[in-house]
Amino acid sequence: MDIDEQEPVSSSQQPFRNSRNSAVVVVDDNHPFELDSYIANYTGRTAIDRLTHIVSVCPSVAVEAFTLAVQLIQKSRDPGLYQSLCHAYDQVCAYSDTRLPNLSELPAIQSKWAEETLKKNHSEKMKLEAELKNYSNNMIKESIRMGHRDLAEFFRSVGDYPSALKHWTKSREFCTTSQHVLDGCLSTIELLIEQRNYAHLPNYVFKAEAALEAVASSAASAAKAESTTAAGLSRKTTSAMTPDREIMQSKLDFATALAQLAQSNYERAAYHFLRLSSGTGSGGGLGDWFGKLASPGDIAIYGSVCALASLSRSGFKAQVLENLSFSVYIEQEPHVREMIEAYMASNFKGVLETLGKYNTRHTIDLHLYPHLTALNALTRNRLVSLYFAPFSSIKLDRMAQAFGWSVEDTEEYVVGLVRSGDIGGRVDSRAKVLQVKKMDHRAELFARAIKTGVEIAKTNKKLLYRIKL
Repeated sequence: MDIDEQEPVSSSQQPFRNSRNSAVVVVDDNHPFELDSYIANYTGRTAIDRLTHIVSVCPSVAVEAFTLAVQLIQKSRDPGLYQSLCHAYDQVCAYSDTRLPNLSELPAIQSKWAEETLKKNHSEKMKLEAELKNYSNNMIKESIRMGHRDLAEFFRSVGDYPSALKHWTKSREFCTTSQHVLDGCLSTIELLIEQRNYAHLPNYVFKAEAALEAVASSAASAAKAESTTAAGLSRKTTSAMTPDREIMQSKLDFATALAQLAQSNYERAAYHFLRLSSGTGSGGGLGDWFGKLASPGDIAIYGSVCALASLSRSGFKAQVLENLSFSVYIEQEPHVREMIEAYMASNFKGVLETLGKYNTRHTIDLHLYPHLTALNALTRNRLVSLYFAPFSSIKLDRMAQAFGWSVEDTEEYVVGLVRSGDIGGRVDSRAKVLQVKKMDHRAELFARAIKTGVEIAKTNKKLLYRIKL
């Protein structure tokens, strides 16, 4: 049985799911979403990919998203993106209950532009390959590295990710400094995130962290050498290096968090999302990755949703509420602040209602949507367990009122948690009461004392053998 079939969730806590395709989400008063303000946070290929995903899952704004995507595609260098967009629109038309305009009635890219773009791409590819061949003949390592770098960036811009990854990998063979290795690894990580190839992220993050340490050590050695002659200059150089390293470390933490999220390791993912620095511009944060890969609001949603599903109440308070860096991201998404305040006030119904109200916003996210069902299920399980923890027994109608569910759904849900071991109790179906399993604390104390005595006796016996030896 699927998780969704086991969980009693009211219609106000989750968007409508189409019977023919569970990926359909709606936009209405109960599930607000503003496309223009959302897509304004992204640029380039990421904006197009997110619009394409919105077209495929959200019939309510599919036409508007399609129009915006066509405009952005004509500013790119990859005409093939239009085919992916059309496929997404055909997909949403196939399972949508509402009638959508035919594809021929929507804006399309100009064939002349597509032909000219493909021609320009071919000529630039030939030019870059000729330059790389010339550099290889001259055996100049730095020039060869830059040639592979330029080709990798070109293939990435035209959407040929395998070729781009191949050239980034080859460029590492011609790196002469740790900074070159670090730049290459960060560019590869950026490419993998854009491609959503999470499996290879940990490998390149490990290499980048080693290169970052080497760069920091070199900078510290250089600053120490200069300190004998120019102490003031040394202090200025050291302080200028700090923000760059902070940005790079944040990028690596972000990549690690996405890799952990892809593996459904939500606690580790929350840890890395919550430790991201909050600076803007050259002072921290993700630097130029904001817009290209993610937005500050995305960080707030990723971190808070993963934390709700995996962290204990004390851990949540320490890592979310008392985290000054993460509070800057929270301000970008008011509903995240509302959800956190409801959780800390034990307003569990408010937490679930907020999650349901903004489920559309969460579902359209490229990185989060595959895990949203599991995250919401874990969050509900944790909230029910927290609510029941202080009681030795509680009536199910009172619990149903606290969560906004019916008594029947609450009983079914709680029985599932008891069977899974998340709640240590039993349900009286006739009296509609959830009771804690009675434990004989006296017997438990004696058993624990006997066990401790046996362990001490074994330890003493081993010590006596050692003394005799």
